Amino acid sequence: MADRILALDIGGTKIAAGLVDADGTLVRRAQRPTPDGDAETVWSVAESLLTDMRADAGGAVTAVGIGSAGPVDLPGGTVSPVNIAAWRHFPIVARVAESTGLPVRLGGDGLCMAMAESRHGAGRGAQFMLGMVVSTGIGGGLVLDGAPYHGRTGNAGHVGHVVVEPGGAPCPCGGRGCVEMVASGPHLAQWAHANGWQAPADADAKALAEAAATGDPVAVLAFRRGADALAAMIASVAAVCDLDLVVIGGGVAKAGPVLFDPLSEALTGYAGLDFIRDLKVVPAELGGDAGLIGAASLVDSAR
Repeated sequence: MADRILALDIGGTKIAAGLVDADGTLVRRAQRPTPDGDAETVWSVAESLLTDMRADAGGAVTAVGIGSAGPVDLPGGTVSPVNIAAWRHFPIVARVAESTGLPVRLGGDGLCMAMAESRHGAGRGAQFMLGMVVSTGIGGGLVLDGAPYHGRTGNAGHVGHVVVEPGGAPCPCGGRGCVEMVASGPHLAQWAHANGWQAPADADAKALAEAAATGDPVAVLAFRRGADALAAMIASVAAVCDLDLVVIGGGVAKAGPVLFDPLSEALTGYAGLDFIRDLKVVPAELGGDAGLIGAASLVDSAR
């Protein structure tokens, strides 16, 4: 049996584990809901997934790649996911190494998504790429000169907290006017409800996208507003990093043309510099598997 990499994807709603072949193929996958409770309760779910997946592998596992919601701390090997309250500076690298006896690589979940798409998805061949997830929040990761760019602490590419509305709504990050407060799924729906969208109070971004696709004027305007905020952020990041491609995944991106058409239109208004005008923005291809595939690619990139 060929060597495989054990991958772990840690998020606020689910923890997933998988086995990834050398060519980036995800050959086995399992996930469980992220539990409430203390740090050890959350860890017990991750550890059991790793144990089960390693048993399925038949011993042909060489290393572990971990993609985690952030913030992460690469020098310390710890994670403090905003949406896992029990984990603050949790020593995930040490715990996984102790549990498995294998070398471990850690990265932010946005970076893992970007790495997966750049090697095996919509970003194949791109050398300077931003990978984004637009869902309940907005995350991202950078591939620069064909390699993952972690930054000083491992949090480079955290584009959800680029400010697009100075003095705007307070964000849980402590800032104000972050793009996440405008263009994430819950905030798209919240704005629509507050501006006359005739839908049940619990209608979410998926329902909003369906309404926009049928021409509901408030739903269309909500997506245009979100797309404009995303375009402003993308143009800013592209100007700093000289990007050639942006790949967008996540639940909101599933809206398709409802999001991407106004995003393309808005981007032309922000991308004034020649080297930004030819920037391509495309939907992601790998869906929910990107986190695991990208976590495994962290191991390859370190070799």
